[in-house]
Amino acid sequence: MEENPSHIRSDDSSNAPSDDRAAGVQNDRANGRWQTIAVSATAIALLAIAIPFVWSPGEEAATAESSSAAITPASSHAPATDGCMANAKPAQWDFTLKDLEGRPVSLASFRDPNKVVLLNFWATWCGPCKAEIPGFIELQEQYKDQLTIIGYSVDDTAELAKKYAEQYQMNYPIVLGEGKEEVQDAYGPIWGIPASFIISKDGLVCRKHMGIAPKAVFEKEIVALLN
Repeated sequence: MEENPSHIRSDDSSNAPSDDRAAGVQNDRANGRWQTIAVSATAIALLAIAIPFVWSPGEEAATAESSSAAITPASSHAPATDGCMANAKPAQWDFTLKDLEGRPVSLASFRDPNKVVLLNFWATWCGPCKAEIPGFIELQEQYKDQLTIIGYSVDDTAELAKKYAEQYQMNYPIVLGEGKEEVQDAYGPIWGIPASFIISKDGLVCRKHMGIAPKAVFEKEIVALLN
């Protein structure tokens, strides 16, 4: 018996939506899996950032020494001599930048033979940078006669950086690095921020942190250079 062509076409037509629905379900499931993976990865990353900052005020001083060894995965520390890396190099000061008011300021103007300098490369859009700021504020207040912290905003406008500094009550000077990649090259290479450099009273880059670090680690390294 001869088959009816129209019947065959009708069957094929009725099957198509079913196939499309099956494909759609598979795509939805695949997208759901990737969304779950993405959310999980984000949560893990945030947890990794947050862990070093879960400090109890009464325990911070007691754990500073162990923290220095345990929570510095992004630091470059060679064997130290008198608090300074054995291969420490002179800091580069010969740069003129702008402050939050748009006025020219020499980086060398922050150099003081009686003070340690912490030069921090940061940006308003950088989450880990934001996490470090409260610790820097406390350190600047606690060691104000012996320490100068410089916040080097890598690419923010004066207006944005000023608004941010006021919002977070940053009590240390901010300089603007927009268009001044040569400064980062002089201290780098710097592949990401935050990046921090602790400079001794005699002008040596004694410690480097390529990435986030807790206040206790910075304080331990600064105090070692104060004498």
